[in-house]
Amino acid sequence: MRISGFTIIKNAILNDYPVAEAICSILPMVDEMIVLIGDCKDDTVQLIEGIASPKIKIHHSVWDTVTHTNGTVLAAETNKAFNLVDASSDWAFYIQADEAVHEQYHKIIEQACGQYKSDKRVEGLLFKYLHFYGTYDFTGDSRKWYANEVRVIRNDKKITSYRDAQGFRVGERKLNVKMIEAYIYHYGWVRSVETIRAKNIHVAEVWHRDIALEKYKLSDMDYNFENFDSLVLFTGTHPAVYKKRIKEKNWHLELDISKKHFSFKNKLLYYVEKLTGKRLFNFRNYKIIR
Repeated sequence: MRISGFTIIKNAILNDYPVAEAICSILPMVDEMIVLIGDCKDDTVQLIEGIASPKIKIHHSVWDTVTHTNGTVLAAETNKAFNLVDASSDWAFYIQADEAVHEQYHKIIEQACGQYKSDKRVEGLLFKYLHFYGTYDFTGDSRKWYANEVRVIRNDKKITSYRDAQGFRVGERKLNVKMIEAYIYHYGWVRSVETIRAKNIHVAEVWHRDIALEKYKLSDMDYNFENFDSLVLFTGTHPAVYKKRIKEKNWHLELDISKKHFSFKNKLLYYVEKLTGKRLFNFRNYKIIR
């Protein structure tokens, strides 16, 4: 069995994306790691080269945000990266630049890839998610955060990235997937206020154009971490590849997570989910095979 990894990245240093940690978190599981680097204004290439693994295959691209608007450039680049995956691979593991996999899940993922390799009904593997917020100590537990997403897909080039690259489809058809007991750790909102601002400008450049972009840049983008609806304390451990980054964290937040900030509707749905384990009226970008 052969597994390839793939990811896209642009301006990782300017926007403080932990892409090196993302790559290293899945590197032990993959036979090759495709890294498609966009037209950068920083030393992202040197950052990836610094990982110094023979598995890593660096490719270059120019992001076309004129043709691909409203975030679809992310899907376009993801498709380019997926198309670079070696044809001999059975599976392709997609990791975004602010995600990571804890090493405790490596065996589970590898076993699932082996178990479903010959079952052509299975087009992907569905992961659970932990969304960290503010610091490495808190995770979001409300409906605001997506609970699951597909990150391992069969190496079938009919599969393409969907919309803003959160998930995958075959044309407009949702993938048939198997849920596995493994988590993706999402660190996109673990940043200082200053780096949140840098990220917001990057997101604006992907999602907005011309006048709308300038208005967005001129607006007050200082992020208030108090604007959460529900958080819980994280009591587990982080991936080993995050040890250095966590040690070097240079900001501190004190958040009162005893408070919940919900509308009546969302409060009701939140407690129904906590009591039953079911997320009602939830959009699914996949079809689970039972």
